[in-house]
Amino acid sequence: MTAEEVQLQSFQIIAGVGCARSCYIDAIHLARDGKFEEAEAKIAEGQQHYAEGHAAHGGLVQQTAAGENLSIDLLVVHAEDQLMSAEGFGILAKEFVDVYRKMGA
Repeated sequence: MTAEEVQLQSFQIIAGVGCARSCYIDAIHLARDGKFEEAEAKIAEGQQHYAEGHAAHGGLVQQTAAGENLSIDLLVVHAEDQLMSAEGFGILAKEFVDVYRKMGA
């Protein structure tokens, strides 16, 4: 895989998980406003975006595991950071929705 291809994969990761994180934040705001069904839909949408980014990341991991020497640079590191951040936001969004639901927001 060329350095350009690795960069493209990195941008796919960043785009997918960036959309996911936005959906998760939207879900928290919706739940705060008592719109629980819409919040759950936003979480589901976020999970789809996250899966896209995760799949792109998985491709890089598989190629590395197969022994291919990839050009790992700051962009890849940033993509992985965004991936982990989005995962955390997803977990917290689910918790916030549950808490707001229990509080009767």
